[in-house]
Amino acid sequence: MPKQFPLDAPGFHPFAELIGLRFTKSGKGHSECVLEINERLLNPHKVIHGGAVYSMADTGMGAALYSHLAKDEICATVEIKIVYFAALASGLLTCKTKVIHRGKRIAVLESEIRGNNRLIAKAIGTYSIFKAKGD
Repeated sequence: MPKQFPLDAPGFHPFAELIGLRFTKSGKGHSECVLEINERLLNPHKVIHGGAVYSMADTGMGAALYSHLAKDEICATVEIKIVYFAALASGLLTCKTKVIHRGKRIAVLESEIRGNNRLIAKAIGTYSIFKAKGD
C-alpha cells in the first residue's frame, strides 16, 4: 500500500513550514505546492532567491514520489538540475510536480514553477529509493 503525503500536518515537514511552503495536492505520482513571496525569501536584488525556488522543486518532488513508496521505503535526493527563466519580487509561486519514472531504486521527477502567469523555472531530479532503517 502506498504512503500518503499529508497536505496539512504541522511538524511533518519543518523546513517547508519555515519558508511558508504549503501543499494543495499530493498523490498518484503528482504534487502541487505554493509559496507566497515575502521579504524573507528575497535575494539582495529584491527578487525571489533561487534557493527558495529550488526548495519548492525538491520538496514537491519528494511529495510526488511519496505516493510511489511502500510503507517501509523512504527516498532521498540524488541530484536536481534547475533552469531559471524569470525572477519575481512578489506574488504566489505554484510548483507542479510529476513522477516521470519509478524504478526499483531510482526515480526521476519533473517540476514546473510558475508565478504571475509566467514560467519561472523548470527542474528535473533523480531520487534514491531505499528501505527505512528500523529504530
